Amino acid sequence: MNISVFKKVDTLIALLTFVCVGLFAQQKNDAINAFNQGVVLMKTDAVSAIEPFENCIKICEQIGDSADEVKIKAIQVLPDLYFQKAYNLYTIDKKYQESLNASKIALAVADKYSNQKTKEKTQKLMIQDYITLGSNYYTANDNDKAISCFDSVLLINPDHLKAIYNKALTYKKMNNTAKFTETIDMYIGRVKGIADTTLLPQANKLALDYFRNSGIKANTANKLADALTLLNSSFKYGTDKDVLYQLANIYNKQKKFAEAADNAQKGLDLETGAPEAKAKFYYELAVAQAGKGETENACESFKNSMFGPFVDASKAQRTNLKCK
Repeated sequence: MNISVFKKVDTLIALLTFVCVGLFAQQKNDAINAFNQGVVLMKTDAVSAIEPFENCIKICEQIGDSADEVKIKAIQVLPDLYFQKAYNLYTIDKKYQESLNASKIALAVADKYSNQKTKEKTQKLMIQDYITLGSNYYTANDNDKAISCFDSVLLINPDHLKAIYNKALTYKKMNNTAKFTETIDMYIGRVKGIADTTLLPQANKLALDYFRNSGIKANTANKLADALTLLNSSFKYGTDKDVLYQLANIYNKQKKFAEAADNAQKGLDLETGAPEAKAKFYYELAVAQAGKGETENACESFKNSMFGPFVDASKAQRTNLKCK
């Protein structure tokens, strides 16, 4: 190769270098301009600032290492802008599903750029979205979707008490005894170690009411075995005089008079109201006593049960027993 050819090659390399330097300089200016545009928009509309910051990062990645300083600054800002978009949808627009969708994107951006602070904020917002959506589904009797929302909360925070409690309420509405028991027991296990003294009594009352009421329905339907199972399950959550009355009534139907008398007496001991309130317990106690052959005691108990709806039945029983 002669000298003139070398000179032509050198000239070409120099020209290409000049063009490349000029191109990268222009791209860097574009990145800086995009960044500055985002900064301006942040002052009035944080959501609109997302696009220019995304463009800034894209341009910087095309340039390479020389644009890292601008890229890093954009990355520091971008995840929080996505969070702000989701937050506005929740707090201002009250569009909870849209907020949840935007939160999922914000979480992905926070993960991509290792922004732990924004990730934690976004997860908290997602919990609020799921709780609100779940409560709305619960009110609308869309119970499966409600459960799904509360389960989604628990994937983020397995110890989230409100989600567990709301899940128990939903299973209660669905009359799913097995799932209700599992969930309310989980909730009770969590709140036992908490200083709040209202949560445990509230949960125990919810469970006791559920098993008592379900037991009453089963007894009314003459499903006595189911009723006994449900009513006896209630004792795990406290003692209730009406549960004892129902048990006495069932055992009398089954002619298990010793068990009937025992439960009727326990219920009577808990009833501190007027004689009218005690009448139902005395009636079941009297039936059990008569079944055991304790006629004198039965006559006295039937006498004490002669109030309200038990008057006619008690009189008839006393007549049959030839009470004095």
